[in-house]
Amino acid sequence: MRVCKLGEEVLRTKCENVKPEEINDEFRKLLDEMFETMISANGCGLAAPQVGITKRFFVLMADDEVKRVFINPEITKTSQETVEYDEGCLSIPGFSETIVRPAKVSVTALDSFGKQFVINDAEGLLARIIQHENDHLNGVMYIDRGDEEQKEKIIEQFKKREERRAQKEAKRAAKKASLEAKIAAKNAKKGK
Repeated sequence: MRVCKLGEEVLRTKCENVKPEEINDEFRKLLDEMFETMISANGCGLAAPQVGITKRFFVLMADDEVKRVFINPEITKTSQETVEYDEGCLSIPGFSETIVRPAKVSVTALDSFGKQFVINDAEGLLARIIQHENDHLNGVMYIDRGDEEQKEKIIEQFKKREERRAQKEAKRAAKKASLEAKIAAKNAKKGK
């Protein structure tokens, strides 16, 4: 799956709840694809808007390596105690920032079969990922929770890097088209 990048509108969209009838075998295949995408990109969480879907669900795999699915999650409680952590995001590859979040979080959600579950006082990396991915469902990215100056720097650097990448891609495509045209011309001469 293609992961949407910073600047794409879908990442700033508030997502809609998944309807019970949408949780079916096809939906579970989509969740499997999201896990594959997340793992191949060395991520620990991936939210629906990051793959272009404006629905409230995400997948994650914390340090215990358990694959978890959260459909229509609701954070019901957060701790007063906070912790700092250097956060990154698959939608802003190559960048990170120290973000302060609650140390513990409680959440209610549905699993991949539409069954409700509750996690009370999740902590550590699990709590961090839940909060980060849940933010995506509300159109919020980790850079919105950090230093405003750092956010502007990341946005600017990311734009420049993406422009350079697009220019390189365009050059490669032009070279390929030129080579294909030469081969076609050569083959046309042979045919005469």
